[in-house]
Amino acid sequence: GLINVTLKGQLCGETVIVQRVHPAFAASVHEDIEAITAHLASHSLLTPRLIRTKTGDLCAVDSEKRPWRVLTFIEGSFSHDRLPSAALAKEAGHVVGRHHRAVADLSWSYVHTRPGIHDIDYRRAGLQSAADAHKSHRLARDVADLSARLAPLRPLLLPQSASQLRHAHGDLKASNILFDADGRGLCLVDFDTLALMAWPFEMGDAIRSWCNPRREDEPGAEIELDLYRAALSGYREGARDLELGDAEIDLLPRGLLTIAVELALRFLADALEERYFSFDSERYATQGDHNLVRAKGQIELALSVHASLAALEQVTHEELAALAQ
Repeated sequence: GLINVTLKGQLCGETVIVQRVHPAFAASVHEDIEAITAHLASHSLLTPRLIRTKTGDLCAVDSEKRPWRVLTFIEGSFSHDRLPSAALAKEAGHVVGRHHRAVADLSWSYVHTRPGIHDIDYRRAGLQSAADAHKSHRLARDVADLSARLAPLRPLLLPQSASQLRHAHGDLKASNILFDADGRGLCLVDFDTLALMAWPFEMGDAIRSWCNPRREDEPGAEIELDLYRAALSGYREGARDLELGDAEIDLLPRGLLTIAVELALRFLADALEERYFSFDSERYATQGDHNLVRAKGQIELALSVHASLAALEQVTHEELAALAQ
């Protein structure tokens, strides 16, 4: 993964997932994970569950104060870095719709919180801080040039308080959805980013991953309307009686645009700081080089979304009108 070290192992004869959690997440995140996955299970949804230690703790903390955790393994499951077909996009939408319907009645105050989540001004300030601190970095000029391409999109970006807050997974990229061998959607994984969040950001992050047929570090990123329509169709069917506000539905395409720009800003900052996102050392010389390519991909995607806003708005209303309050 981009963040956590993830391994498959054996515990008492059962296959399990073992993870060393990134320093950005405190051990307290596991209280949120336990509460939400227990709630999902109570609604008969398939979900990975934390396996407690012998002392009853939800995780173990090592000498570097990094949490380690063990999770149940979802047998017969597969994940994809990208969704190559409308059928998979529809299944992904269905899984997330079921998830959102299940957590709609959840009462929980999140223990672990992180600053700046989907706060575009916070991310812009983060990039400026990185640029000021790394003026002599060999990629500084490239980062500045790419950042300038985002300036025309600024008036369309959404504030953090774009709409009401709902229980959200927080990282609905394609690889966090499990499918069976026949391509049917099973469940979500990776619950470190659970939070209360505006729905246009939650689903915007999903769409930017599901409906771009390119990998995150592959050139030619664009939004594909067929995948977008399929994803929203699946979401409507999975969410069923979940009620969304008209404003939430209206803002989804701009939420998608904001997420793409936000992630571009994060990749650009880490191209200079080289400390957060992991990188493929076989393909790139440094962390910065890989992050620069990722940033280019998100900028291409943002520009594609901007060019397609009218069409995206039309499809959104056609597919999600049934969920409007």
